[in-house]
Amino acid sequence: MNLADLRREYSLRELDEAQVHADPLVQFKIWFQEIQETDPETEATAMTLGTASAEGKPALRTVLLKEVDLGFVFFTNYKSRKGQNLEENPFASLLFFWDKLERQIHVEGKVEKISNSESDTYFHTRPLGSRLGAWASPQSQVIPNREFLETKLKEIQIKYADQNPPRPEHWGGYRLLADQIEFWQGRPSRLHDRIRYRLENGVWKIERLAP
Repeated sequence: MNLADLRREYSLRELDEAQVHADPLVQFKIWFQEIQETDPETEATAMTLGTASAEGKPALRTVLLKEVDLGFVFFTNYKSRKGQNLEENPFASLLFFWDKLERQIHVEGKVEKISNSESDTYFHTRPLGSRLGAWASPQSQVIPNREFLETKLKEIQIKYADQNPPRPEHWGGYRLLADQIEFWQGRPSRLHDRIRYRLENGVWKIERLAP
């Protein structure tokens, strides 16, 4: 297979400064609604989270968006690699790619932990298996085998057999407060539309970027 010969022309839609909302979080919600209506089977909340260590070593992984309020909210184990990265370096980026609409959204900003009460509220909406799994898995740590996890899970199941498991202190939410959001729409001949919102003195400035 020759990867250089794999090409796709993007031509579904266009994006212009006059078409977008003044608030990028509102614009995100508009596009999110459109991808849900166009491709309801897709995992529209899946986003690539980019973090970096104190030394600047980058890392990527896919996480799920759980809320859009003042920022973009996601949950994880605070002791995981991404949690450790965010402890050392609170700046991160997010990338959504919605193939069926030939769109990307790139978000950059500073990440903060959400409140314990917010994390508690979300934790108790999760399926029981997911709540138990948050206790059983030492995320990102080296483990000897699969059986180690299964044994840990059985121990947790026994421990909380007669009660709802509480949220572990090492598990909770983060909120990325964006200072830059770019909306990318695929266009023919790789001359894509790129509209960037940049926060400047508390005001969102809208700019077009060259593809």
